[in-house]
Amino acid sequence: MNYAIIAAGEGSRLAQEGVSVPKPLVKINGLEMIRRLIDIFANNRASSISIIVNEEMTMVQEYVKTIKLDIPLNIIVKSTPSSMHSFFELRDFLRNEKFCLTTVDTIFREADFVKYINNFAADKDLDGMMAVTDYIDDEKPLYVDVDTDMMIKGFLDQSDDCRYISGGIYGLTPKAIDTLEKCLVSGQSRMRNFQRQLVADGLKLKAYPFSKILDVDHAGDIVKAEEFLK
Repeated sequence: MNYAIIAAGEGSRLAQEGVSVPKPLVKINGLEMIRRLIDIFANNRASSISIIVNEEMTMVQEYVKTIKLDIPLNIIVKSTPSSMHSFFELRDFLRNEKFCLTTVDTIFREADFVKYINNFAADKDLDGMMAVTDYIDDEKPLYVDVDTDMMIKGFLDQSDDCRYISGGIYGLTPKAIDTLEKCLVSGQSRMRNFQRQLVADGLKLKAYPFSKILDVDHAGDIVKAEEFLK
């Protein structure tokens, strides 16, 4: 399993609220968010871990360069206009086998993740397995429309009927990279539009429920994340 972490955002809202370190280096219960993800991924079938960091985050660049692993750790330093563009920059590291992609501020319980990644690794028929949650604490949630077997029928900006929203953890096969490249060529720039295009392209995607998934966008989210993981 290849893994990828998007750590290229500016974290401007955290900075405006008094958080002095770049978002990837924010500590949750004493451990940097980016290191927490790297450790979890390294312990779960990792063939490689690839990270994109923006050009302005010199502290993050220096930090990730000090990390030593027994598997390839690929680092791209580039500022991009969106998470989907960051994904595009990482794509060549993800072409040879199944991969899992997420953003650096995605907080989940490791026990949930282990079950999820083992299920995705074992399923030979799916083109993707997307983490979902019924915990909705997002400013702009992306609702996930599923059938009775948890196969994904669509991704919706608004819904009164969908139980789940996207958790921002994407388990995919290299087939999805064709869709990603098509999205960029057509001028799309949002991960939610990429997910919609996966469905439009006929990829078989299944939703996998996590107990809860949080994003650290505001200073108050740090406290929420720490309490959740305790």
